[in-house]
Amino acid sequence: MSSRLVGVGVGPGDPELVTVKGVNALRAAEVVVVPVMAAPDGRDGGEPGRAEATVLHYVARERVVRVVFALNERADRARREAAWDAAGERVAGLLRDRGRVAFATIGDPNVYSTFTYLAQTVTGLVPDVVVETVPGITAMQDLAARSGAVLAEGTEPLTLVPVTAGEAVLARALDGPGTVVAYKFGRQAAEVARALRAAGRLQGAVWGSALGLEQESIRPAAALDGGALPYLSTLIAPPRRDGGRGGRL
Repeated sequence: MSSRLVGVGVGPGDPELVTVKGVNALRAAEVVVVPVMAAPDGRDGGEPGRAEATVLHYVARERVVRVVFALNERADRARREAAWDAAGERVAGLLRDRGRVAFATIGDPNVYSTFTYLAQTVTGLVPDVVVETVPGITAMQDLAARSGAVLAEGTEPLTLVPVTAGEAVLARALDGPGTVVAYKFGRQAAEVARALRAAGRLQGAVWGSALGLEQESIRPAAALDGGALPYLSTLIAPPRRDGGRGGRL
């Protein structure tokens, strides 16, 4: 029988935001893989990741396997790809031995997720593997709910930008219509604040980090002072909505 790899979105951090389907997929797997940060020597960094902490609300620890990914490595491509290859080999071995493996990822497995790279690697190592995904709540949805920001109305577009792509990409998005959501901007908070001011988008914009966790922080974007924020910070910058109810239809 074919082995099966299931990417399960476990949301941004609040364990209550894992879907029923996600919980069922985690519990149905023979083993649940969670990504952990690599230490400078390439080994397990030791600290539990957000996905792992969420999974442990639903799955016994002995069924959880920590697999190292170079999640914080952007400069050294060789080191990053070596970590992906090693992780793929580890998961391929689990698939051969156990048959059904779930991979837990924060947010959604099809939105800027490590699962994409893992699945590409594993399918090359285990050609008959069946790959599935279970959607998860994204950080922008959770921040919208917690802050009261409306992501989109009527005919408005919704643009999602990883700020790691560069300040120019964010600036172009902010010059366009509709709401702009920015991910992964904690280390470039000063650039984000500058782009918001230049586009006249500070009013109504909000940022948040550690959503649903004890250290949660949600503040108006106008409060950004240029200081560094947690890497996994999320920004929502809505457009001006002056048309009244239904004005964007």
